[in-house]
Amino acid sequence: MLADTSTRPPGAPAPTSPAVRRPHDDSPDTAVLFAQLAELAPGPQRDALRDALVTAWLPMAHRIAGRFRDRGEAVEDLRQVAAIGLIKAVDHFDPSQGTAFESYAVPTITGEVKRHFRDHTWAMHVPRRIQELRNKVRLARYELLNTPGSHEPTIADLAAHTGLTEDDVTAGLEALDSFSLLSLDLDLSPSTHSSDSADTVSIADTLATADASYDVVIDRESAKEGLRRLPERDRTILYLRFFEDMTQTRIADQLGISQMHVSRIIARSCARIREEALTPHPDDPHARS
Repeated sequence: MLADTSTRPPGAPAPTSPAVRRPHDDSPDTAVLFAQLAELAPGPQRDALRDALVTAWLPMAHRIAGRFRDRGEAVEDLRQVAAIGLIKAVDHFDPSQGTAFESYAVPTITGEVKRHFRDHTWAMHVPRRIQELRNKVRLARYELLNTPGSHEPTIADLAAHTGLTEDDVTAGLEALDSFSLLSLDLDLSPSTHSSDSADTVSIADTLATADASYDVVIDRESAKEGLRRLPERDRTILYLRFFEDMTQTRIADQLGISQMHVSRIIARSCARIREEALTPHPDDPHARS
């Protein structure tokens, strides 16, 4: 919470006295107050002076926050972030360096707002370099669209305007869609359809689903070694049963054995292959710890 400007150390001049104001209303002359702040030890008097300085410079912080409006964040939230940057500037400013507070505070506050956008407003993690490319491309697109006779700029136009490569421009354009996420339930169907229409299509409906064929491929690969280790007659019976789709009776007639014997061979062979497929082989590097 910021203290009321009426709370000042005894004898301290008002930070916004009209006689010492600069051309801008948000640039009060507070050099004397900063000098006093540097001399005060921690305590209520220093806290009151610190709050008075923050309050005096708060309009400048709000002005800086206003530069970032219309970027997906509420202005009030941006003002709060800018106020945090202002507090940091007041706490770390050293008047003995001979630098004007405004020169020190502006980049500090601006950096705080930019960090807020970088760290808190992206819906997914995007590397800082890509975020910077996004900002350059967005600004270049805005400038090109606001020139006389403008048209939607191409990647080549944006690259020429920014001095970036076309690959960097493409990465920046892709990052424009990473600032916020869309719900998988978002309706993509034409607006002519009612919300309860059976023809509605959502983003989730357009995504790929798991293909059961992959499981078949994995199962076949897992069974190959076990099949190779079976006796030739057992392999033949399995081939005739599962690949030629022959009945056990026909297989028995072809091989000159009983149907019951064929049934036992199939059951025994399948059980052996299944056990070997599910048991890691000693030579399998993936089975080692």
